[in-house]
Amino acid sequence: MEGLLRGHRLRRLTVDGLDAVFVGDPVLVRKILVSESKNYGKGELFRKARNLSRVGMLSEDEAMHRHYRRLANPYLRSSKVDAYVPAMRDIVRGAVSSWRAGDAVDIQAEMCRITCGIAVETLITGLSSGTTEELSGRLSRLAWEMIRKPLYGKSAARAARPGASRKLSRARTEFRESLAACIAGLMDSPESAGGYLSALLTDSDDEGNRRLTADEVCEEAAMMLTAATVTTASVMSWSLYLLSRNPLVEERLLKDLMLRRSGSAPHDHAAPGYTLRFLMEVLRLYPPVWISCRKTLSDVVLGDHPLPAGTNVVFSSYLLHRDPDRYPDPHRFDPDRWLTVRPDKADASYIPFGIGSKGCIGEPFAWQELEVILDVVTQEWKLTAGSGRPVRTAPETTLHPRRLLMVPQPR
Repeated sequence: MEGLLRGHRLRRLTVDGLDAVFVGDPVLVRKILVSESKNYGKGELFRKARNLSRVGMLSEDEAMHRHYRRLANPYLRSSKVDAYVPAMRDIVRGAVSSWRAGDAVDIQAEMCRITCGIAVETLITGLSSGTTEELSGRLSRLAWEMIRKPLYGKSAARAARPGASRKLSRARTEFRESLAACIAGLMDSPESAGGYLSALLTDSDDEGNRRLTADEVCEEAAMMLTAATVTTASVMSWSLYLLSRNPLVEERLLKDLMLRRSGSAPHDHAAPGYTLRFLMEVLRLYPPVWISCRKTLSDVVLGDHPLPAGTNVVFSSYLLHRDPDRYPDPHRFDPDRWLTVRPDKADASYIPFGIGSKGCIGEPFAWQELEVILDVVTQEWKLTAGSGRPVRTAPETTLHPRRLLMVPQPR
């Protein structure tokens, strides 16, 4: 990607047999996502990444999208997320307590297990412990299969053939069965549930009629729970790997996390603290949503280039985040670059969670969850990569490590 597209503001190319225009200028990407977003809809490429739901927040209908975004917001905003922290910590401690010193751990699978447990426990309340555990386990299997699904090219074509995606299909079916059973039991008394699921079940129009059927509630909840897990699991996998490769960074991070736990971390409003700088740098190098597509809804002019209606427009946060003009020595992992570099609000040079009306609604939730997992895991264990060889990057549904086995040792 860098060899083909670096240095081009716009470049025509073919992806999966479809003509598209790649946009490499962060100023133009911001126009697509923010100032001129009304001219762009969902693209034709990478549709498989949105195969869980066609209602609610992923609807083509803008009014419906805004409605369900507002419905989810109370459960994901910063003030609410703070209340989730004790539950998050308990879930992480419970998961990592099963690790054994010296025995290799599949970090990505474990991060799926942890993030799925957190999502179910915090966003769906009022369920029995057995139901919560079953939902978390099945969501974890679905998230793991989704992470590894190819987005484009020959690999994606092979994965789409009958039988090639059997594991993903089975995992999706099993999770939806469990979730549908919960919803069926709550339809007559949705107020007995709590959190986001309750909001979906009780959502009604001006005449008191439910907006969503039981199946649609299931689809929307599955979409939200999956989105809340696959991206965070990938980011945490990279975070733990990068710590193992950078001992000085690890030392500084552990000190900062200890100060944050004690409430004595310095408050420097001019620069983010070290934990935040560390996570920002992980997200710069390895944004989980690494490529995106929009489609022009009418004839537009982007920069100096006229684009007819129906044009697929592609951009990549991976390339935007590695622009040497904005990030000197862009491939180097350096949390301290954020002492002087600030994301420019006039462009899209740093968009790990997207921007604009379609930006990730779960961003506050994700930042808090990442810090909690990082803190609990590093308190308990020091992790080293099972092999001395660098881990390969897998650009699939998320940008994740190809295979990441790590060996835990007690702190």
